[in-house]
Amino acid sequence: MRLQYIVIEGVIGVGKTSLAQLMSERFNARRLLEQHDENPFLSDFYRDPQHYAFSTQLFFLLSRYRQQLEIPQRDLFHEVLVSDYLFAKDRIFASLTLEDRELVLYDKIAHLLERDIPRPDLVIYLQSSTERLMTNIRKRNRSYETNMAEDYIRELNDAYNRFFFNYRDTPLLVINSTELDFVNNKQELDDLLMQLHRPISGVQYYSPTPSAKK
Repeated sequence: MRLQYIVIEGVIGVGKTSLAQLMSERFNARRLLEQHDENPFLSDFYRDPQHYAFSTQLFFLLSRYRQQLEIPQRDLFHEVLVSDYLFAKDRIFASLTLEDRELVLYDKIAHLLERDIPRPDLVIYLQSSTERLMTNIRKRNRSYETNMAEDYIRELNDAYNRFFFNYRDTPLLVINSTELDFVNNKQELDDLLMQLHRPISGVQYYSPTPSAKK
């Protein structure tokens, strides 16, 4: 596999981190995982979004920026880096949660930081239905997601789809993961990862067929 920097994206609950972990094991890759638990405002945001949106978003932006600065450093033990987030996606959340004046300030800060961010060789977008996302969120039962509303996830899902429909910064592989269970089904994981062994340019799509599911 010639790809050196792969990013996995998708809405909360889609399985980004799980896939990143599985790929790191399969390809002996270094992982770069988003540190949700380190955000001290997150649980307050889900309880009172209007009051805590800006502080939550700014913390995520700066935390992700700090992580991204470490990417160019050479790793002698791993040839591949797999991340479970794309830095540019931060604005999806900002556009949904921030007021106009807050968004203007956020954009000014984000544009300054983006200059230093390396681009991935490939972005994988795990697309899923809102119903499947909510099922996954309830199943993992994280304390700070207890008050997460289905309407919010539906709105976020729509925003992600719009973002990646217009995304052209890097090669993009869109995977229909609504019916996938790559965590527990090795064949489905193998079929998914096989997509990475073919040349990918522009936007390409992978939708598993019933015959591929076992």
